[in-house]
Formats: sequence, structure tokens, C-alpha cells
Amino acid sequence: MPKFILLDIDGTLIHSGGAGKEAMNSALEEITGINAGFRDIACAGKTDPTIFREGFAKADIEADHGFMGRFNDSYLIHLRSAVSASAGHVKPGVVGLLTRLERENGFFLGLLTGNLEQGARIKLGHFDLNRFFPFGAFGDDDADRNRLLPVAVNRLQEYNGIDVEYSDCIVIGDTPRDVEAAATHGAACIAVGTGPYSVESLAETGADLVVPDLADTERIVTWIKDNGSTPGDRHG
Repeated sequence: MPKFILLDIDGTLIHSGGAGKEAMNSALEEITGINAGFRDIACAGKTDPTIFREGFAKADIEADHGFMGRFNDSYLIHLRSAVSASAGHVKPGVVGLLTRLERENGFFLGLLTGNLEQGARIKLGHFDLNRFFPFGAFGDDDADRNRLLPVAVNRLQEYNGIDVEYSDCIVIGDTPRDVEAAATHGAACIAVGTGPYSVESLAETGADLVVPDLADTERIVTWIKDNGSTPGDRHG
């Protein structure tokens, strides 16, 4: 059976050096004059539209469709320069794992991220990771992360003509929200401790496998082939 491996971006594939929030702050200041409007907004695991609306609500801004469009455009312009100037980096083991997964017969890679699609491409492009991901599901597909897995599965069918069951999907992410997005549809989840959550806290989420990072390529590939069927290998 084919396996569809869906990866989150921030905290899982890369550390952007705070470029996303910097770009949000710059966009809001450019449009409204409000400084550091997103400073106290938590972002981990949320979709961009959700984060944007939380920032607008904090600033008492009525965010109609026109305002959201202007903000999105400004954010993406600022994001490009913020990513280029940031001290971001690719997380440990990512390139090796993606290279191996891409070559594995019957494995298909996609994105499941809260980023706007253009924002995702800006971030991944800076680190030469777009080449691994021809498609995925993004924050502008749906502001509810839990609805993104079906979007990604449909895109796999559109791009590759491959039909997969949700139970043959594996979500890889660094937050409890990634675990929830997988579990909502009966997919498996590998939680990785390279974001704001510890391995110990991720182990309490019900993730099927918890790893400190993505450096142990063989272990992860073997686990995906078994789709979590190895007893006693839920975390570590």
C-alpha cells in the first residue's frame, strides 16, 4: 500500500529565525501604524489566518475581506526579506530523511502546514526544500488545521492519480495540534521535539511515535513502512 507522508514546516523542517512573526508585525505596522501587534500572539501549530485574526482582534481591527487581502499581500512581501535576513536553519536530519523518503518506492511526500501557500514556498525556497514538495495543504485552504488532511489527500490524487486511505497517511509535526490533525482522520503521527514542545510533553499527546529530531533516518523509514505497528515503539 502507498504511504503518504505529510510534513509541517516551522519547528519540524526549519527554524525561520522568527521571520514569520517579524513579517506579521511589519505588515500590520505598514497598514495601520500599530507597532509589534503580534508580539504576544502564540503561533505554534496554528494556521496563518487564525494567527492573523488573533492579532487583529487584539488591536481591535475589523478585518473584512479587503483588509485581509491587503494584509496578506504586505505580509508576503515582508516575509521574503525577513527570511533572507534571518538566522534560520534546517532542522537536524531533514534533508537526509526527505531524500530517503522521496526515493522509497510507494512513498509520497506532501506538506500539511498552517502557512499560507506562498509563505510556505518563500520559507522552503530559502532553504532549497521546495523540490521535495510538489503539493500539500495550506492555511489558505482552510483556517482549521484539522480539515487540511483531506485537502492534501485530494491533491495527491490530482497530482499523482494515487488514492490513499487516511490510515495510510503519516503526519510529521512538532506540536500537539499536528497530532490532533492526524488523529481526527485516523492517520498516524510522528511528533518531533525540535519545536517548542519537549519530547516528554509530546509523548502525552497520543502521538504514535515521538522522536527528538529527524536524524535517525532508518528508524523513521522502518516505522513508516510498518505504520506504527511495532509494539512498544511509541516514543523515545
